Amino acid sequence: MHHPRRHLRSLALLPLLASAVFAQTVDVKKKPSDADWTPHPVRLVADLPPAVRDAPPDRLSRHGGDARDRVRATGFFRVEQTPAGHWRFVDPDGHPYYNVGMAVVKVSVGRSETALAARRAKYGDEAAWAEKTADELRAFGFNGTGAWSDDRHLRANPRPLPYTPVWNFMSEYGKKRGGTYQLPGHIGYPEGAIFVFDPDFPKFCDEHAARHLAPLKDDPWIVGHFSDNELPFRPNTLDGFLRLPADDPGGAAAREWIGKRRGSPEAKPSDEDREAFLEHVVDTYYAIVSAAIRKHAPNHLYLGSRLHGRALRREAVWRAAGRHLDVVSVNIYGMWTPDKSLFRDWEKWSGRPFLVTEWYVKGMDTGLANVSGAGWVVKTQADRGKFYQHFALGLLEAPNCVGWHWFRHLDNDPADLTTDPSNRDSNKGLYSIRYEPYPELGDAMKELNIRVYRLLDHFGRR
Repeated sequence: MHHPRRHLRSLALLPLLASAVFAQTVDVKKKPSDADWTPHPVRLVADLPPAVRDAPPDRLSRHGGDARDRVRATGFFRVEQTPAGHWRFVDPDGHPYYNVGMAVVKVSVGRSETALAARRAKYGDEAAWAEKTADELRAFGFNGTGAWSDDRHLRANPRPLPYTPVWNFMSEYGKKRGGTYQLPGHIGYPEGAIFVFDPDFPKFCDEHAARHLAPLKDDPWIVGHFSDNELPFRPNTLDGFLRLPADDPGGAAAREWIGKRRGSPEAKPSDEDREAFLEHVVDTYYAIVSAAIRKHAPNHLYLGSRLHGRALRREAVWRAAGRHLDVVSVNIYGMWTPDKSLFRDWEKWSGRPFLVTEWYVKGMDTGLANVSGAGWVVKTQADRGKFYQHFALGLLEAPNCVGWHWFRHLDNDPADLTTDPSNRDSNKGLYSIRYEPYPELGDAMKELNIRVYRLLDHFGRR
């Protein structure tokens, strides 16, 4: 369900946000091979006023929403901007809902014999795994699952969690077309040029949505759909398209575009050309995919394609996203303290709220090498918990943030070489591959998660 762009009243609220208190620091590296640890500040739940930090757990609706309040119910998740200018999800029963999710909740995420034996011993069959895992996540204060989760088993649970499937429209089309390849964390495309100008892509998207999304169109537990992951929306996108062969649909489209704009298909592009073409590519992709999603899943939100890297700072990307998405999904790495100025830009550029769909930090106390992946490195699980609280508190302050998904449920399994190179040897999980939670991290997550709605009140977001 698409909502028109509303007046951006929440921008004016940022100067009124509670000032940060950084009472502690955590020693941090960007990667294990770095020579020195660098202290980074953290703000914790313990630093907040007693009325907030000692508040009882939130009273929740059946979907994990705020049971104290009720607004217009539609039977499905929706997103709205309040009269005060704050963005929020609303659950199917009309309760305000802040999405505190866990990504990659999969029954078979660990494929070594160690992981498989541990899963069988703790949970038994797949149905028991789904029921117990959902209960465990709720106990830690999570109220949803993120991308690449085992939605079929988790949804069959008598007490399901709200979920957010990812459908890989572009990468699945790429498999059919040929030419894609695996990169760490996402799929690569020739010259970084997605196949958005292929004449067969719109038909593929319609058929893909009809096959996979239409059967789920009446499911009230779906928060929304992701269309892809980390597409190459880069400043030099035009240059990549122009390097494609002239008979490639993308190459032909780029030459035609620059020719109309500059008078010659051989014209050297300027930075203004690059920005305009990037917006054209992103707009074309979202227009095609959103049409398919809204046709075949009209009751559900479109959560975008999980922007990352340089796309997070490109106004052109966000302008295009705002024309087609309900919520803009972002994967955030390399940011220790939430950047409220950047978040303000995101709303100004797009007019839409955002959902953080990947973030994590790795501890050096597990025996894992922590070489793969993009997250920060800290010394202990207690330090991981401090980062979780610090970053989450910053997100809760942002009037245009509607939630986050921690990446991920289980650690990487070093014996599983079938994964992409970004998921080989790192401590990303709340649980080890033996399905044992890390107590210090879990306690810190729970302390914050079970008071999310009280914290929103504290930051003036009710």
